[in-house]
Amino acid sequence: MKIFVVDDERIIRVSLADELRDANFEVFEFSNAGAALMEMQTTVPEIVITDLKMPDINGIDFLKRIKLINKNIFVVMMTAYSTVSTAVEAMKLGAYDYIEKPFDNEHILIILDHIQELKQVKDENKQLKIKLKQNYDFSAYVGNNQKVLEIFELVKIVAQKQTSVLLVGETGTGKELLTNIIHYNSKRNKKPLIKVSCAILSRELFESELFGHEKGAFTGAMSEKIGRFEQADGGTIYLDDIDDVPLDLQVKLLRALEEREIQRVGSNKVIKIDIRLIASTKKDLRRMVDEGKFREDLFYRLNVFPINLPPLRERPDDIEKLTKHFVSVFSEGEVELIEEEVFDILKEYPFQGNVRELRNLCERLALLSIDNKITKAIVPYEIKYPTLKTTNSTFDNKTLTEILEEVEKNAIVAALDKAAGNKAKAAEILGLPASTLKSKIAKFSL
Repeated sequence: MKIFVVDDERIIRVSLADELRDANFEVFEFSNAGAALMEMQTTVPEIVITDLKMPDINGIDFLKRIKLINKNIFVVMMTAYSTVSTAVEAMKLGAYDYIEKPFDNEHILIILDHIQELKQVKDENKQLKIKLKQNYDFSAYVGNNQKVLEIFELVKIVAQKQTSVLLVGETGTGKELLTNIIHYNSKRNKKPLIKVSCAILSRELFESELFGHEKGAFTGAMSEKIGRFEQADGGTIYLDDIDDVPLDLQVKLLRALEEREIQRVGSNKVIKIDIRLIASTKKDLRRMVDEGKFREDLFYRLNVFPINLPPLRERPDDIEKLTKHFVSVFSEGEVELIEEEVFDILKEYPFQGNVRELRNLCERLALLSIDNKITKAIVPYEIKYPTLKTTNSTFDNKTLTEILEEVEKNAIVAALDKAAGNKAKAAEILGLPASTLKSKIAKFSL
């Protein structure tokens, strides 16, 4: 780390500089603030240790100029006892700390250790923010399908606005991902994004969780609780599965959204909130309104800017791109080849869990890959043969003979798959003579 030591007293300056060099810091010495400011035009230090009282530019003015050059430079003031109050003023202006003269050099080393730790945390936080921005830029929602491209355009429009957004789509279509993209590309991105799953909130906890409560508001309220709306102040609140909010509590939610104010349970105090709402649902809210299961006024409040997310089965042309993307992420770029047959299989699979199911499958394929390749052989049996799943539902209206034949057929397919098509190995797995297996393969036209 580069350190500027600025002090018109040569003995103090040289002594401190030598001590810091011995501690492996890169040190520059200056007898006045003007010379240090001149050097800052080409060399920017991480830390400036400066005397408070100097002849040309005093420490306070020097601090102000440093912060104009780079607000992230840490400034430590050296001060005599008589100017401690001025040093406190300097800290209010952005100085990191001050130290009284005369001081033990060990003391200043401790301060520098603390600065290094703080700088490391800040640097890590900066990198995390950069990574977060990269993860949630507009390209994070992968796809070239026309419906996806239309969603891109809608998200780009709405991200910079304050408008409420309603995301509509099946489970696994990317509603939470779009929420992240909208928030982190909005003017609220430095403020909280608070996520609430309405589906897991019981009626008793709903008000307390969203709006908070005062100590003693009800049995078990042992302390004050800040609700999710307050936590999201200045930022975005995401209400997932908004259709699960109890009908009689929807009016309180509507009031919070309309008036931008809440009251904690057990309190009459009105708390103003500044939030941007994003809600999601996998149900048809308009139908729920017609059936009397959802308030019409809340529906209109939510439906200001609806975005409909298509299920994966309606965008099969994106499966190859999505697969390559997820496999690259999970293998950290190590998988070099995915057989074309793999894409053909995936395009035929229904993916009831949509993109989330495909993502989980890609993680599995990346783990099972051999020699950095993904082949048809490692694609799970249930993905290759989705119509051959044996579940209780497949037994409806079937005779016992039909059920047994179905179980037998599925077992043979699974064994052949496990044996990579080798009939001798499949027969061994099933405990059958090879001739018996051969006849059954013919029987079931496998």
